Amino acid sequence: QVQVVESGGGLVQAGGALRLSCAATGGTFSRYGMGWFRQAPGKEREFVAGISRSGGNTRNADSVSGRFTISRDNAKNTVYLQMNNLKPEDTAVYYCAAAMTVPGVVLSQAYLYSNWGQGTQVTVSS
Repeated sequence: QVQVVESGGGLVQAGGALRLSCAATGGTFSRYGMGWFRQAPGKEREFVAGISRSGGNTRNADSVSGRFTISRDNAKNTVYLQMNNLKPEDTAVYYCAAAMTVPGVVLSQAYLYSNWGQGTQVTVSS
């Protein structure tokens, strides 16, 4: 089973950018679809973006489309979330998750992901 660890969170002003990284160890990374989720205080965890095993297919939540981009480097066992034009409502703990999938599939439901990181805090000030 793969383990994942997020990094790259922090405090940024509205309109700024951050890149989150998620490093995977302990498994065959290229067999896993990957996803980013977030949870703000008092709110449920929500899907942000997902990517298929090869990186050929991606999906974004409507709230981040045009601003966030998910990508992966299977040679480095790492998935990224580039976040541009950040807004205060993007403030949340961001989680990376992994799920064994078939090629081409992008998963957006949290319950389908079996391996989760501890999360990294992203705070956007107005």
